[in-house]
Amino acid sequence: MMGKEILQRMKVKAGLGSSTPDTGKGKGKISKHITHGFHLVKGKSNHAMEDYVVSDFKQVNGNELGLFAIFDGHLGHDVANYLQTHLFSNILKQPDFWTDTESAIKRAYQSTDEEILDKAMVLGKGGSTAVTAILINGEKLMVANVGDSRAVICRNGGAKQLSVDHEPSKEKRLIESRGGFVSNLPGDVPRVDGQLAVARAFGDKSLKIHLSSEPHVAVEKIDNDVEFIILASDGIWKVISNEEAVDLIKNTKDAQSAAKTLIDHAQSRKSKDDISCVVVRFQ
Repeated sequence: MMGKEILQRMKVKAGLGSSTPDTGKGKGKISKHITHGFHLVKGKSNHAMEDYVVSDFKQVNGNELGLFAIFDGHLGHDVANYLQTHLFSNILKQPDFWTDTESAIKRAYQSTDEEILDKAMVLGKGGSTAVTAILINGEKLMVANVGDSRAVICRNGGAKQLSVDHEPSKEKRLIESRGGFVSNLPGDVPRVDGQLAVARAFGDKSLKIHLSSEPHVAVEKIDNDVEFIILASDGIWKVISNEEAVDLIKNTKDAQSAAKTLIDHAQSRKSKDDISCVVVRFQ
């Protein structure tokens, strides 16, 4: 890895509050036809950057795993930072990861959330959404998410959403069954207990009794029809549809440039959030 790319990855890990974008790219060693790139830009808010990414390949027991994720923090960046450094390791250490990957992912999401809640005195009262993708030997894709960061796959030129946007209005009954409520004030989005605009998240200790951290999990076979995958925070999806995102980058062969294109387009449409994006391209 070149020195510049190492520095960029350190910046992403540190969650620096600079408005300077963080960016990088790489490719698989075994699956050399698979490339990946990421780009992050701080939004217009006064707080430090709250988005974190993972975009890397890892060799495990003779297998190649592509590990990709977007963590979109709120009320502070510490929970998102914790997820960046702990969630995948918690998933991979599950004893049934190779035999029952879906159960292993769900269990790791839950145990990681418990760790975050136990460390609330250190990590603070904030939380984070997450969308994760594990690519196994370039053949099988496991996507999981809580919150509204999203994963979209392009197959034969068309867009397919692999994640679920966990909106409070869609999970009103579940929230109410836990003793919470969903506000729906004019001019605002629905919120859990009048506060949080997502129904599932890591952390958020003060709301956790009314929130879930159980992920939606999707399994996708990677064949010759798959062109690329997009993972992005809601700063993109608030202003760009799935189909438009796919159309914007379908002719961009460089994954890093594709991620930057999506963020640039979102900013041109006045998206003010921190924005992060990972693109995984199959050549």
